[in-house]
Amino acid sequence: MAAVGVSGASAAAGPGAVSAGSLASGTASAAHRRLKYISLAVLVVQNASLILSIRYARTLPGDRFFATTAVVMAEVLKGLTCLLLLFAQKRGNVKHLILFLHEAVLVQYVDTLKLAVPSLIYTLQNNLQYVAISNLPAATFQVTYQLKILTTALFSVLMLNRSLSRLQWASLLLLFTGVAIVQAQQAGGGGPRPLDQNPGAGLAAVVASCLSSGFAGVYFEKILKGSSGSVWLRNLQLGLFGTALGLVGLWWAEGTAVARFGFFFGYTPAVWGVVLNQAFGGLLVAVVVKYADNILKGFATSLSIVLSTVASIRLFGFQLDPLFALGAGLVIGAVYLYSLPRGTTKAIASASSSSPSSSASGPCIHQQPPGQPPPPQLSSHRGDLITEPFLPKLLTKVKGS
Repeated sequence: MAAVGVSGASAAAGPGAVSAGSLASGTASAAHRRLKYISLAVLVVQNASLILSIRYARTLPGDRFFATTAVVMAEVLKGLTCLLLLFAQKRGNVKHLILFLHEAVLVQYVDTLKLAVPSLIYTLQNNLQYVAISNLPAATFQVTYQLKILTTALFSVLMLNRSLSRLQWASLLLLFTGVAIVQAQQAGGGGPRPLDQNPGAGLAAVVASCLSSGFAGVYFEKILKGSSGSVWLRNLQLGLFGTALGLVGLWWAEGTAVARFGFFFGYTPAVWGVVLNQAFGGLLVAVVVKYADNILKGFATSLSIVLSTVASIRLFGFQLDPLFALGAGLVIGAVYLYSLPRGTTKAIASASSSSPSSSASGPCIHQQPPGQPPPPQLSSHRGDLITEPFLPKLLTKVKGS
């Protein structure tokens, strides 16, 4: 009867109403497509620009800035930005903000302390990225850093009991093969390089960074499921820990030199560009990524590899040879294949929810349907990493609003 009433109302409205509805639907669809293209552009630029800017700042002649100070400054700026956003959410009421932070940070100290471990990992990772990019061409780093997809997948299988499809396992093997080819090309020469660069140290740093990225992302998802904190609150907490731990790392690694030459020694506009990119880039991605599905994010990663390679040729005299092109092509293909959705995901989720044994299958299966692939980790820097674990919560909030 309800369907008949709707049909009757539609018929009574006449063709003009149908046309207006179609027009509204077409306008909404066009707006959604524009947002997807904007999000694609932001993701591509963010993935490529940080690597290129760090490489540029670290290879400029003259005084070289201390990487540990750049890490600390990025944490400070990111924390202050999140604090301002929370202040805006409280409509400029300082008292409400103080009470909120007291409750969220101090009273719920257990949730706050949970972020100490990933903050330590991310602080280490940020410093490792400077080491890696300082010793590897930007294009080589961009390709090799996609190993974080492999490490994230392996940690999700081990820690969250997830399963991957055959296509995903094949894409991970393809990814590893492509990275191995690129590294073989790098070890075999790969064109002239400055004498102060050590490709072995760069490779070790990027592998350690990928391992920490994969573990920290899965660890976040495991310990923070069900947490009610907003993305800005969590990033503020991470910023507090990150600043403190970054200062400890600065004192331990470069404390004497920083005390002698100054905290901002070697800072140029290019260095400030790197710091601002690290601080605000990931937060910007957190805003736009809700319009991007896994395929679009995988496509953005592939485009960022191409963009980094082309820019490296123009800016740094990078020599593109067939071996690098083959390896990079395999990595691009692997990233795209891994991001493809599985056609049986909905059927599996429906079957698991209707099965009598589903309630006893454990919390991981309840949170993640069996066989559903984990989202690929696209971030190549600290900004993406700090937001990725909270994107599902941000997405849920947006969709439910």
